[in-house]
Amino acid sequence: MKKILLLLFISLYAFSLDLQQGFLDPDDAFKKEFKKENDKVVFTLNLGKDIYLYDDKLKVFINKPSKIDITEEVNIPEPIEYDGFIVHFDNQKIEIPFSLLKSKVNSGSYELEVEFQGCSKAGLCYAPMSDKYNLQLDSSSSTTNEVTDTEIDTKNDLNETDTIANTLKNGNMLLVLATFFGFGLLLSFTPCVFPMIPILSSIIVGASQNEKMTAGKGFFLSLIYVLAMAMAYTIAGVIAGLFGANLQVALQNPYVLTVFAAIFIALAFSMFGYFRIELPQSIQNKINKSTDGKEKQGVVGIAIMGFLSALIVGPCVAPPLAGALVYIGQTGDAVLGGLALFVLSMGMGMPLLLIGLGAGKFMPKPGGWMDSVSKVFGIIMLAIAVWMLDRVLDASIVMFLWSALFIGAAIYLNIYKHIVAQVITVLIFLYGVTLFFGTVSGATNPLKPFEKFTNASGIVTQTQGLKFSYIKNIEELDLAIKASSKPVMLDFYADWCVACKELEEITFKDPEVINKLQGFTLLKADVTKNNNDDKALQKKYGIVGPPGLIFWNEDNNEIKASKIVGYKNAKDFLEIVNKYFK
Repeated sequence: MKKILLLLFISLYAFSLDLQQGFLDPDDAFKKEFKKENDKVVFTLNLGKDIYLYDDKLKVFINKPSKIDITEEVNIPEPIEYDGFIVHFDNQKIEIPFSLLKSKVNSGSYELEVEFQGCSKAGLCYAPMSDKYNLQLDSSSSTTNEVTDTEIDTKNDLNETDTIANTLKNGNMLLVLATFFGFGLLLSFTPCVFPMIPILSSIIVGASQNEKMTAGKGFFLSLIYVLAMAMAYTIAGVIAGLFGANLQVALQNPYVLTVFAAIFIALAFSMFGYFRIELPQSIQNKINKSTDGKEKQGVVGIAIMGFLSALIVGPCVAPPLAGALVYIGQTGDAVLGGLALFVLSMGMGMPLLLIGLGAGKFMPKPGGWMDSVSKVFGIIMLAIAVWMLDRVLDASIVMFLWSALFIGAAIYLNIYKHIVAQVITVLIFLYGVTLFFGTVSGATNPLKPFEKFTNASGIVTQTQGLKFSYIKNIEELDLAIKASSKPVMLDFYADWCVACKELEEITFKDPEVINKLQGFTLLKADVTKNNNDDKALQKKYGIVGPPGLIFWNEDNNEIKASKIVGYKNAKDFLEIVNKYFK
């Protein structure tokens, strides 16, 4: 396995050498300088190869003693049209006469600022940038006072994703990999990993029916599953970083999800004992030529299940994952980026390894009880299928499926006469009936089946009120931002995104969050279909996959440092927003 990993990373690295399109660091792409010349200040901005500036983002301000926009009153070269935008390809030389400053506000001390944003033809867009300059003038004349003349070196705050990407660029390799392993451990407690627990458990239970399960055997099966899962995340991540094509997102279409849900339904009925799922006999015969044929059959099946589970069951976008993808995209370094993704995935898989070790250690001897356990896991497989169909079907249909599953499971489990089993069966049946009445009432959240009744009584009206306007492409977004006199928040959302629904159902229904966002123009980009407009939007704002939140201030300037990737609870969300929007 180590040799395979090494060969994979070497191949990807060699291939990536052809893809390194010379993305420049910001300091090389935009070489800026303020300089005092006689009766004026000159701002020079030299652009790197294939770098251009957005004309509407090039602004000149007097910051102090008062904020004044003087963009229209300084000489800026004429822009041209490129790829649907008005841009500058030439170096900029902007002269700011002292007389202009005096005409705006008569002061002995000024702070000037130039804001700008640009992109590379190769496809990378840089964060908005600015440069400031402090100037002392004799308040009674247009001559300079030589006492103070300083240039302020300002750097924008970095958001969480960019901070992680910079850590990859500048950190010690071993420390970086250890950090990503820690990130993985934290991610192991998110909904991205939870569905994999019953899948792996059912695999171990299935293997226990044929032979005694030891701690070593359980750990080995779990390790195969986790390694395959980690390999899937690594390959998908490297592809996304190098090519901008997210394999996980591509697999979240209704056809793939429906097929995979059908596979889980088939697995469920197999565990109910209606049939057995095996490799075709011809393939079994070839494998069985070796002495460990049966073991190889199991290993291949587990590896396939782990690989597919990572891509389809548990797509997860979080700052560490996004940071690694940004690093790969900017540097083309598929080796370090891929290693970071691999150890991240192994960290995510640690609970699964512990489950395998524990199941093998404490699993009783095979017997009749195994049939009962298999039936329980069959029901869990059906639950995973319904959970996956939630990304495809209408919410009301999914509510009905949950209701049918719980009622059907209660009836099915009623065959067990043990008092504990019967109590559990009754509770499952009652919850299924509750879901049925919730479905009839129009509820869409299985965890809140009576939400329509509570809404009608006014109990939860405080958690309602956020209204989002949907935008479909970059042009609609630009128009919406320009039309807004308030700060703007754009929410990247997809039907198949579990964390997106967490944001909607938890964070965006928190009263404090609602109160804060009332002062914002709220926009939503539904990228479920992942069409060309969706991809262009995500590419422009560096979103590798939903959820992602982008913010602009009242002056229509993107506040890159406030960018949020992945799920944030209400407290963490407000901490970020309050930092940049008072």
